[in-house]
Amino acid sequence: MKKLAVNNEIVCMSCSACEVACSEAFYKTVDPRLSCVQIAEKNGTVRPKVCIQCGKCARTCESEAITQNAKGVYMINKSKCVNCGKCVEACPFGVLVKSPEREAPSKCIACGICAKACPMSLLYIKETEDVTAAAA
Repeated sequence: MKKLAVNNEIVCMSCSACEVACSEAFYKTVDPRLSCVQIAEKNGTVRPKVCIQCGKCARTCESEAITQNAKGVYMINKSKCVNCGKCVEACPFGVLVKSPEREAPSKCIACGICAKACPMSLLYIKETEDVTAAAA
């Protein structure tokens, strides 16, 4: 299974480099609201919120536009997507992005662009053998 992960040993400095890199990759613009990774503060600690490939978006999608690939990453098939936004609402981490200018939402595909942009090496791509764990 392949997914974006957060190194709990490192403190986020809230520079937004990950958000900028993601929004530029997906939308060709610098807009943290369009990033599939979000910097958030909780209980006085700043941490990135990331997609853990849990599959809640896929289970919510009535048009079956979200499926899991061989690496365990949930992908959106834009030709099947009806842009209803139910997957965005279902995401427990708030990192599935719906832009009014697009025909389908965007979600993390574990590409690693945000991890490469992070100056603290806080984000990284984690690969494990168990793909079925994400579907559970």
